[in-house]
Amino acid sequence: VYQVFESVAKKYDVMNDSMTLGIHRVWKDILVHKMNPSPGTLLLDVAGGTGDIAFRFINYVRAARERQLQQKLRHHQNLSWQEISESYQEDKSNSLGDSQVVVCDINKEMLKVGKQKAQHLGYSEGLSWVLGNAEELPFDDDKFDVYTIAFGIRNVTRIDLALQEAYRVLKPGGRFLCLEFSQVNNPLLSRLYDLYSFQVIPVLGEVIAGDWKSYQYLVESIRRFPPQEEFKAMIEDAGFFKVDYQNLNFGIVAIHSGFKL
Repeated sequence: VYQVFESVAKKYDVMNDSMTLGIHRVWKDILVHKMNPSPGTLLLDVAGGTGDIAFRFINYVRAARERQLQQKLRHHQNLSWQEISESYQEDKSNSLGDSQVVVCDINKEMLKVGKQKAQHLGYSEGLSWVLGNAEELPFDDDKFDVYTIAFGIRNVTRIDLALQEAYRVLKPGGRFLCLEFSQVNNPLLSRLYDLYSFQVIPVLGEVIAGDWKSYQYLVESIRRFPPQEEFKAMIEDAGFFKVDYQNLNFGIVAIHSGFKL
């Protein structure tokens, strides 16, 4: 698995766009909206080397912080212009309101790509990068408010261990969110999806990334991943409560959610 992601890291974003016709961006937006983080949230994004979830989280929190700031200023109508300006500058300098996102990935190449993207897009505040294994996270117990993993959990060797680790590092009241390819619940669509997956995706991999085998592996890993209800039971077995899932695009992907109480 490590070799697969090392070899596709540089073309990973291009391939994601090609394989999903760009829809993976919408799925990731939905995940962050479902999270609905507020300023002050501490997020751990596992297997998030390319930064896709981290950057969305920062944008979302900045927008929420901006709304808070405008509301606050509206409630202080009697302040002088100078006082408003000073208050605005002070709050503006902390645009994330102490929010932080830690991106943890087992693959150095993926982290390298993510860091380069962050530099290029101007993300630095509230963002850190850690090399680490989802099955043995290098963090203390009860540390994070939210744990996300997008298109990563099917590639861990022991899903049960990764879920236990997610539970361990979350604070009581913390939330687990997983975006992953799942099982299509429409028989006709399922057949078309199989055809596309096995006949088209490896060809795209060869054409775009010069790597047939890695994309063949990615397709096979999707088919091996447990269906929605089975994965829900695994999350519950790890100790999470209020576990549910939302199918997107007929179950091509699903977002599973649970809480540590």
